[in-house]
Amino acid sequence: MSNPQLLTPEEKLVDAKKLLSLPRIVVICGSTRFMTEMAEADLRETKAGKIVVKPGCNMKSPNALWSDPVEAKALKVQLDDLHRAKIRLADEVLVVGDYVGDSTRSEIAYARSLGKPVRFTHPEIDPGV
Repeated sequence: MSNPQLLTPEEKLVDAKKLLSLPRIVVICGSTRFMTEMAEADLRETKAGKIVVKPGCNMKSPNALWSDPVEAKALKVQLDDLHRAKIRLADEVLVVGDYVGDSTRSEIAYARSLGKPVRFTHPEIDPGV
């Protein structure tokens, strides 16, 4: 009698998405300076029948939620962790904009380490990480 191999959490997620007949999930990544372009990409991807997740706030815009520097630093860490969770949930990544900074480069590397396909609105900026 052979022991069945246990599924990894990632494999369980893939199976659950199939059982639920979920459309593909795309996560939008990029500098928050491209929030307008991210909204446009969201519309295009949604029209194409995909579930879209993207950054939920732009800490470069003034807001009382991150006006305190200490709280802002903690929030940035929390938001980075949340975005990595979005990458784990997604089937693919779409990088928006014509610039890749350190945070986006890190997200691309993370996505690729998980075997997620990464697309670019500007393919020439692919850092190849």
